[in-house]
Amino acid sequence: MKVTISEVGKHVGEKVTIGVWLTNKRSSGKIQFLQLRDGTGFIQGVMLKKEVEENVWDVAKELTQESSLYVTGTVQADDRAPSGYELTVEDVSVIHTAEDYPITPKEHGTEFLMDHRHLWIRSKRQHAILRIRSEIINAMYEFFHQNGFVKVDPPILTPTSAEGTTNLFHTKYFDEDAYLSQSGQLYMEAAAMALGKVFSFGPTFRAEKSKTRRHLIEFWMIEPEMAFVDHEENLEIQENFVTYVTQAVLNNCRQELEVLERDLTKLENVQAPFPRITYDDAIELLQEKGHEIKWGEDFGAPDETAIAEHFDKPVFITHYPTEIKAFYMKPDPEREDVVLCADLIAPEGYGEIIGGSQRIDDPALLEERFKEHELSEEAYQWYLDLRKYGSVPHSGFGLGLERTVAWMTGTEHVRETIPFPRLLNRLYP
Repeated sequence: MKVTISEVGKHVGEKVTIGVWLTNKRSSGKIQFLQLRDGTGFIQGVMLKKEVEENVWDVAKELTQESSLYVTGTVQADDRAPSGYELTVEDVSVIHTAEDYPITPKEHGTEFLMDHRHLWIRSKRQHAILRIRSEIINAMYEFFHQNGFVKVDPPILTPTSAEGTTNLFHTKYFDEDAYLSQSGQLYMEAAAMALGKVFSFGPTFRAEKSKTRRHLIEFWMIEPEMAFVDHEENLEIQENFVTYVTQAVLNNCRQELEVLERDLTKLENVQAPFPRITYDDAIELLQEKGHEIKWGEDFGAPDETAIAEHFDKPVFITHYPTEIKAFYMKPDPEREDVVLCADLIAPEGYGEIIGGSQRIDDPALLEERFKEHELSEEAYQWYLDLRKYGSVPHSGFGLGLERTVAWMTGTEHVRETIPFPRLLNRLYP
């Protein structure tokens, strides 16, 4: 019976065959221990010399790291094994022998591992991170489908941008200028006016010359937009969303979190509601801590970390100054110098994982913003039409997947949270 490693728990005491790769092996006289993986998980195969044919023993003895093979054996329950099971191997059939596999159990430098990223993702730690990434994506879709959202796909090639063209990748669209999308938000607002509550999920691109552990050139964002939803309702949806996704990871990825040695109490604390602090109060807090920051300046990574240290769960920073936020954000009716927005800051120094706001719904005010930000009314006419034909209060947000994966997995750098990261100095592999 051919099964996967993830299924062996259903076959304790039965003989099974699994297609695997050999990650490592060791021997102790008349016993060989084979560390095996198949993509769904890892398991140890134990081969006893006295219980197998001599040729099978010899084949196993010559196996090399990352060779592919079929192993046949009996599934045994074993509380000492990370997966809870072990395989007593009776037969081995080699599919392909790998030679001189470059990533060995010894320590390798980061650049070497990044040059071999196509192979590094096979390792147990990278496997765990990418499986958790998949669970996060699945849970995000579940949350939105359960709450009446419709999936919409905005374009990746755009003639305009959501937040200015400074950090955009420029290309030619036949005879016109075009850019790789940095956000699908504006298109999602149009979709919300047609479908009510919508979300998108896809790659976004920022031509930022940044080398920090929080930044990628290409990253993935989930962007919901909601008609008839105000600022306060937007925050409640965000905290329920993050709570739901975190619980899904805790419930479905316990083994992967253990591989990563993640402190689970940090994630167990993630329960709505989340604390909130206004931009004004955050500035005051930072100044008391000795940070050289003035009202009207944006927060840097050290500032966000200092604020997050005061809380044991994600925290909203709300009501940023109008001047440092995007043109489409709605001013606070009681105070025109700040907008109805919030950034959600993850604990443990992982920084902003969500940015969101209530959007401007007044066509006259939006036209003013076009002029202030020197945006072409012709290029944005379609966006203004959304306010001319049945404008309503509406809000939305964007969550950066890689930062969220980094936070939930406890991974230091976002380059490990995406299969093939695009960095300032890296387009290969």
